[in-house]
Amino acid sequence: MAAAGFYRRSLPSPPAVDFSSPPGKELFKEALHNGNMEGFFNLISHFQTQSEPAYCGLATLAMVLNALGIDPCRKWKGPWRWFDETMLDCCEPLDKVKAKGISFGKVICLGHCAGAKVESFRTNQSSIDEFRNHVVACSTSEDRHIIASYTRRAFKQTGAGHFSPIGGYHAEMDMVLILDVARFKYPPHWVPLTLLWEAMDSTDEATKLKRGFMLVSRRQREPALLHTLSCKHDGWASIGKYLTDDVPLLLSSRSIKDVRDVISTVFSSLPSDITEFIKWVAEVRLAKDGGLPLSEQEKVKLEFKEKVLKQVQDTSLYKHVTDALSSKNCFCKREQNSLPNTVASACCNNAREMRHTVDENNACATKILRAEANGAGEVAVDVGFESHCYSSMPQASNHVLTVLLFALPPETWRAVVDEQVWEEICGLVSIQKLPPLLQDEVLHLRGQLFVLKRCNNDCVEHDLDALLI
Repeated sequence: MAAAGFYRRSLPSPPAVDFSSPPGKELFKEALHNGNMEGFFNLISHFQTQSEPAYCGLATLAMVLNALGIDPCRKWKGPWRWFDETMLDCCEPLDKVKAKGISFGKVICLGHCAGAKVESFRTNQSSIDEFRNHVVACSTSEDRHIIASYTRRAFKQTGAGHFSPIGGYHAEMDMVLILDVARFKYPPHWVPLTLLWEAMDSTDEATKLKRGFMLVSRRQREPALLHTLSCKHDGWASIGKYLTDDVPLLLSSRSIKDVRDVISTVFSSLPSDITEFIKWVAEVRLAKDGGLPLSEQEKVKLEFKEKVLKQVQDTSLYKHVTDALSSKNCFCKREQNSLPNTVASACCNNAREMRHTVDENNACATKILRAEANGAGEVAVDVGFESHCYSSMPQASNHVLTVLLFALPPETWRAVVDEQVWEEICGLVSIQKLPPLLQDEVLHLRGQLFVLKRCNNDCVEHDLDALLI
């Protein structure tokens, strides 16, 4: 006989106060009057119930990303771009999240991958006073939201670890509104801030680390214009390890005589699935998706992409990479599956997926598409109902590999023993004098590498803005 199951739970009160109860409504009215519910309305407009018992972290993050108006840059259903739990499938496989839930660090990783700015605080790195200050700041603003990671046991609720966004603050009563995404279990409720801090100041039994809270907000501009790192395939952890840990060991163990040797050493042992790790960001909407021309915002994005591509080509490092990859004795040409062809093939495949209108308003889209296709063999691009090929252009792999070298941690090059070569490569990969757009692009990738490495170790704790150039 099948189990009867449960229809919700009675909210233990005290300590919690049901949001829809008379006292809960009064708290809301007073907090609203005092200006501490500014972030509530965007959150409640995108409030969603987690679709799986262990999807609280995914549902909370999707809700906050949508509330911030962050474009996922990929379709959810039909022509619509929208964050859904099932789209947050990098950093941790969905089947694993469904079975065991998700850790604090992996939610941070997901937030960064989704294009948000995430500042994280475990309770052993913060204080209740700092937490209260952040609650006040977020409750009086629409620009950022707090996600709390806590144990339900502190509220006498059933279950253990849980994620939910904070929807508001009542200053006089020092209470916060938890918009519980497990609405099938408990309704939104007010709890004392001090008790929420106690609930966050608990240890996750799976990771043996303290829980905490994170501030999620929009970045000042798009996080990436041309390239992004992906952790949606199984090999991302080993690739991240190769780039951050193995490359310095290779550089220190080989006889490096010049910059070409450095480039050869970095790329000769590059994992074959690198093309699944570093991706082109090139989303151009087709006329078929509504029949509308590109918006002004989309046109500006494409113009920025063109500028960044040109800036990459103008660097001395790009010229060295091009020279190394075109050399008759190039390491990659000795490999049966050459690296340039592998990377170029990936760019080619991405280009095939890009579709766009061909009216005059979208001329810049065609221009960027040609630049990004950049001669990786013959790239067939679907334009309306016709097919065009772009060929005889420099290899797309040169751009990807150049930016990848820029993005490696600065300490990577300390492993080069020859002082003259070390000075030369450090000058080539330095981003201090790069144009601001390209510098931001490189810092974004470097930040992603940093987060993915820490995510793999389940210890993502620092804001990417703290990274040193």
